[in-house]
Amino acid sequence: MSVVGIDFGALASKIGVARHRGIDIIINEVSNRATPSIVSFGPKQRAIGEPAKTLEISNFRNTVGSLKRLLGRTITDPEILEVESKYTHVKLVDANGTVGAQVNYLGEQKVFSATQLTAMYLGKLRDTAAKELKTAVSDVVITVPGWYTDIQRRALLDAAQIAGLNVLRLINDTTAVALGYGITKSDLPEAENPRHVTFVDVGHSSMSVAVVAFSKGQLTVKSTAYDPHVGGRDIDYALLQHFATEFKEKYKIDVLSNPKAIFRLSAGCDRVKKVLSANAEAPLNVESIMNDVDVHSRLTREEYEELISGVLSRLEAPLHAALADSGLTIDQIDTVELVGGCTRIPAVRQKIQNWFGGKTLSTTLNQDEAAARGATFACAMLSPTFRVREFSMTDINPYAIKVSWERQPEDEDTELTVFPKGNNIPSTKILTFYRKSAFEVEARYADPSTLPGGINPWIAKFTAKDVQPQPNGDYQIVKVKTRLSANGILSFEQAYTEEIEEREEQPMQVDGAEGEAAQPKKKKIAKKHEVPFVWGHSGLDASIVSQFREVEAQMHAADKLVFDTEERKNALEEFIYDTRSRLDERYAPYVQSQEKEKILAALQEAEDWLYSEDGEDATKSVYVQRLDALHALADPVINRYKEAEQRSRVASELRETINNYMNQATSNDERFAHIEEKDKQAIVEKCATIQKWLEDQSVRQSERPKNTDPVFTAAEVLKKKDEIIYFATPILTKPKPKPKVEPTAGTPGEGTPKGTQTPKTEEQQQQAKPEGPSEMDVD
Repeated sequence: MSVVGIDFGALASKIGVARHRGIDIIINEVSNRATPSIVSFGPKQRAIGEPAKTLEISNFRNTVGSLKRLLGRTITDPEILEVESKYTHVKLVDANGTVGAQVNYLGEQKVFSATQLTAMYLGKLRDTAAKELKTAVSDVVITVPGWYTDIQRRALLDAAQIAGLNVLRLINDTTAVALGYGITKSDLPEAENPRHVTFVDVGHSSMSVAVVAFSKGQLTVKSTAYDPHVGGRDIDYALLQHFATEFKEKYKIDVLSNPKAIFRLSAGCDRVKKVLSANAEAPLNVESIMNDVDVHSRLTREEYEELISGVLSRLEAPLHAALADSGLTIDQIDTVELVGGCTRIPAVRQKIQNWFGGKTLSTTLNQDEAAARGATFACAMLSPTFRVREFSMTDINPYAIKVSWERQPEDEDTELTVFPKGNNIPSTKILTFYRKSAFEVEARYADPSTLPGGINPWIAKFTAKDVQPQPNGDYQIVKVKTRLSANGILSFEQAYTEEIEEREEQPMQVDGAEGEAAQPKKKKIAKKHEVPFVWGHSGLDASIVSQFREVEAQMHAADKLVFDTEERKNALEEFIYDTRSRLDERYAPYVQSQEKEKILAALQEAEDWLYSEDGEDATKSVYVQRLDALHALADPVINRYKEAEQRSRVASELRETINNYMNQATSNDERFAHIEEKDKQAIVEKCATIQKWLEDQSVRQSERPKNTDPVFTAAEVLKKKDEIIYFATPILTKPKPKPKVEPTAGTPGEGTPKGTQTPKTEEQQQQAKPEGPSEMDVD
């Protein structure tokens, strides 16, 4: 079972894998530790991750980013209309009730939902992890923002299922960071006096704060708070607006009217932001931003901090909310731990430090990879293949959840808050209803105004069926079991009625007891009767998931075929150029003039075809056939060159082997004194025979032109080397005979006298030593 943790990011994602030596953040195909969260569509295939990033400017109308922000949304959400539209240039449309992207794929207009797009991206991360681990990957733990609602969490689970992943758990990103922090600490206090740590995560698109209590072997999340609209992209956007306004006056160009110009300027703004994190001033230079205009500007740190003051001012609200909900004071916070790329910005750090009254900020964790490491630890804890130090997590629910129903004559209320804000997860509650007929219950978030971007507060709908009055006409007592899982997802688990039966229990009779007989006791027993019910939620139906999974598998196979075809095409092109140049260089002594002419003609013909209309868009099998035909002509020459290189090396190895065994067979070494002379002589003769063969063949080869096939091959030399080894090794490693033991004086006809030990050889004494303890597993 693979152990993989994924930190699903808005800008890029990191993949952690557990190995026996610890947690590693793995690299992708271009050796980056973070894989861009982007999917791009083209006329032949999809590009995902790094390849999609390179197409972000040239193919912007068919390239989708911000997948984490689109999940669980609808096209009419204010979040999509007012916020995400600023950061995306693909056409966002409705996709069966959720937001989707309209793209040109394989020459046709296609619409893919955010769930499908996320599944494509998760498939890329799956393949990256599988390549690193050299095994199939299915079980994973994925981080999500703590502010994700039920609908967003279900959308991510659906996406993972479409990608063929089994999500063992969705873990809130700050909880993952806290787990990575606490599980490696050996100095945590006892539960009576926990250590309180505030984790502040300011990332690319959102801010999260969590106050966590640590004690030996456990962490408890006391409070969380969020601002989904404070992050690096908001800072970049403020800089973009500033420079766009400046260039409109200075260069008379409207950058915001040109998507490619926006991309170029955004990249420049990101560089300015990073330079200003360590310097007082930063230049901005963008060549040919639009209309062949090169732009230049400068920005000081003071000007920069003034431009992003609106973003900085929003940092305080989540800090205040988290501390207030925790019930602690600033003085009771032992450590403030920063994670997220934006916490490297001096102004951000200063704002946070000032709010905590000058308390020293800590960065003991890797600010970019802490969540991925924590997710991988969580996966290892759920895996049977790894032993991890026992460490428990208690997380909480960020939003209050209520259930509501239609008023009945017997009802005092029509709604009830079942899981209040801060309720521990996982958690199970039993709801009791008095009914005489079927009824419905709807679950929603209690305060929609607290949800991110006005997202739909609806969670689920429950319908109890076939509810009948009690035989005496009274209301039936129906109990409904509802659960808030560790994934932060609500479900309705069971509905039942209870019938109370009274049974008499005979008292125990004690032998010899006097007096009146004990009265029988009555015991009440609750007998459950299941109530049939149905319930629905925002997640995709199993049939739709299956359909999307099949579509994804087909696209994945098509991408692989295109990749393999392109690889074979590149291999053909590389072979043409490499072979042509080497025929005049390293292969020159090994090729005959007629061969060279024939090979060069074939290479030229293949090159002409490759760059023709037919060769530009041929199938994989055609490229393979072309390459095989060239190999058939050139391989004899290539093999002569390789044989000459290898033959010299393996001949030296064979001579060394011959000398080694010759020396052992003819030496007076005590190790070989017990071996009979005829056996030693056999080794000498064997070595002499093979040595003569080698010298004869070498002489014949030296007399033969290099541009003809060799007299003998490197493989034959290696075979002779093995022949010596297999012949001589059993003889030279024959064990010494055991020493004869003379019987000691004793009674005639008896064996060794009692109390006398038979001498043991050194080998027997070594075997008799007691074994040491088996190697102990280490956490």
